[in-house]
Amino acid sequence: MKKVVFTLTLVVAICVCAVMTISGREKEKGKEKETRFTFQTIFFPGDTFTQLLGINDFDVIAGYHGANVNKGFVFTFPNTFTPENFPNSAQTQVIGINNRGFTDGFFIDVAGTTHGFLDINGNFTTVDFDGTTFNQLLGLNNFDQAAGYFMDAAGICHPYIFDNNGKVFLLIIIPLPTGGTASAQATGINDRGSISGFYMDSAKVNHGFLIAKGTFFTLDFPGATSTQAFGLNNEDDVVGAYVDAQGLTHGFIFDDGHFQSVDDPNGVGTTLINGINNRGQVVGFFVDGAGNTDGFVATPRGEREDD
Repeated sequence: MKKVVFTLTLVVAICVCAVMTISGREKEKGKEKETRFTFQTIFFPGDTFTQLLGINDFDVIAGYHGANVNKGFVFTFPNTFTPENFPNSAQTQVIGINNRGFTDGFFIDVAGTTHGFLDINGNFTTVDFDGTTFNQLLGLNNFDQAAGYFMDAAGICHPYIFDNNGKVFLLIIIPLPTGGTASAQATGINDRGSISGFYMDSAKVNHGFLIAKGTFFTLDFPGATSTQAFGLNNEDDVVGAYVDAQGLTHGFIFDDGHFQSVDDPNGVGTTLINGINNRGQVVGFFVDGAGNTDGFVATPRGEREDD
């Protein structure tokens, strides 16, 4: 039986000081820098709504299915879905996964409150920032450090890192040039301690970010009206989604100062990338021609592909 543990935590805070903005440049198609992928569609049997959200280096994938009632799972190739749901929860999304198969995400209890969680060797732990009633964990590294956020009563999101080893929250404060702090989410943390996420400025525009080696980088896909970063790997390659001038959504990879736009061929303009492993494989989801939400795995050509 899975064990449920409620934790007490300490809190420390960092304020982002060193700041750089990267609009970067988009990789040109046909150039050497562009990565080409082979795409594989994955959907939960009998369902029309599947999202793949995290992938580790052993091709094990975290996700959930069900548009109205979210049910978490871990997927292993070629076609095994293992249910993973917080005990006695109303809904669960499994989002981050590390190389030991530990996961994080969030669940909604029967009273309608949203909580973050960790699943370490089948032991579920609720993770809530003290005094809050809405938490989500969105990424997990191999040191059991999770990226997430809480939302306050005013609807402002506050990003943090939760270190499961010391039961400590690291609160991330992103100042706005116009004053105050940004509403933001931390979406991933790698083994180097780099952090991905996104924030909303005073004009309600979303910008991706990467915190690496003590510097805060704003990530804006060239020409986009909105950019959100949803994950990263140990090479500080960042993935996410952007909205173009026509209102269409595309996935992206940010690698060494360059953006590459990535669409599943079955969902051009409806693609979102949520996770990337150290082999450069990415996972996400798209809306197909029938209006269904389907998960996908994209493998760089030259890498091993699973049947």
